[in-house]
Amino acid sequence: MRKIARVIDLLNENTGYYSSFLILPLLFVVTYEVVMRYGFNAPTTWGFEATTFLYGVHFVLGLGYTHKHNGHVAIDVFEAKLWHRPRTLLRIVANLIIFIPTMGLMAIWSVIYAGTAWSQWEVASTSWAPPLYPFKTLMAIGFVLLFLQGVAKLIDDFYSLKSSD
Repeated sequence: MRKIARVIDLLNENTGYYSSFLILPLLFVVTYEVVMRYGFNAPTTWGFEATTFLYGVHFVLGLGYTHKHNGHVAIDVFEAKLWHRPRTLLRIVANLIIFIPTMGLMAIWSVIYAGTAWSQWEVASTSWAPPLYPFKTLMAIGFVLLFLQGVAKLIDDFYSLKSSD
C-alpha cells in the first residue's frame, strides 16, 4: 500500500512541476492581449478565453500537488492542539467522511462531464469557438489526481498511526 502512495505522490509531484510551466504561455497571452488592446486598440477575439483556459488548466492540474504539500486552506485550530495520535485519527476520520466521498464524486462527475463534451464535440459559444472537450478532460484529470492524493495521504496516516503504537 505504501508503494501505491509513493507512486501517487510522484505522479502529483511531476504533474505539479510540469503544469507550473503553463504560467509561461499564460504570461505571453496576457501580455500580448494587453499590448494589442491598449497599445494598438485592437483586442483579440481569443485572448480572454485563452487566458481563462490556460489558468484553469494550470490551477486544476496543481490541485493534487498542492494537497500533497498541505497547501490548501485548512482550519487546523483543533488539530494543532492535539498530540500526534489523536491528530492522525482526526485526519483519517475527516478524510474518510468528508474528503474521499466529496472528491470521489467530483472525480466521477468530472469524468462524466468530460465524456459528454467529447461525445458532442463541444465547442465554446463564442466567435472564436475553441473546442472545450480537451479542457474538460484536463479538469477531470485534475480532480482524479486530487482524489488519488487524498488516498495517498490516507494510506500515510494509517501507516503513521500504526508506527506510533
